[in-house]
Amino acid sequence: MTQEQAAQRLQVSRQTVSNWENDRSYPDIAGVLALAKLYGLSLDELLREDEGMLRHLEESTNIVKSKRTLSRRLLMAAYLVIWGVSIAFFWVGTAPTNAMGYGLVFLWFLIPVATMVVAFFVGRDEEWREVRWLMLLFFGAMYMLAPYATFTWANMAATGSFRLPALADMLPGILCAAVGMGLGSAARQLAARKESGGAEGSAGEGE
Repeated sequence: MTQEQAAQRLQVSRQTVSNWENDRSYPDIAGVLALAKLYGLSLDELLREDEGMLRHLEESTNIVKSKRTLSRRLLMAAYLVIWGVSIAFFWVGTAPTNAMGYGLVFLWFLIPVATMVVAFFVGRDEEWREVRWLMLLFFGAMYMLAPYATFTWANMAATGSFRLPALADMLPGILCAAVGMGLGSAARQLAARKESGGAEGSAGEGE
């Protein structure tokens, strides 16, 4: 098999294949799996005694994990910033005359949309699978605390009274998060089916 033929089957450039052959660069994990499948080898047969490749895969795996961890942290940080700014705006920029407008913009639009968008990425990312139910509770709690930290606190300050947040107020947040996670999960499954279909199609062409 020529470099051009291998490159076409692997969906990379001929120069990339040449660099692999001459140890100028290494394939990523997906490339290693594709190579093993192309040549009918097990990963052990392909990687045995290739110290450079094993080191590269370990480093690239660690880098990927670090990037994914960072992206998840940034995602949650963005949500918390949006939530915090929404609460701060109530106390800094909202007068009694435009309180209703604030409620419509922030409590009934911005926070629900932010919840659904962030929950979409939580549902799409398989790494969140084991804690998704906790994330539902998290989004529900944040949704409950938004009106409590604004209108309820303002009312308590004005009347000199005190009351705890109503747990029932978590429900809209949980529902918004569930919709977002459901859409994200559906998108992930659709992408997986497309990948599976593409791989089967490539295998069929190879045969």
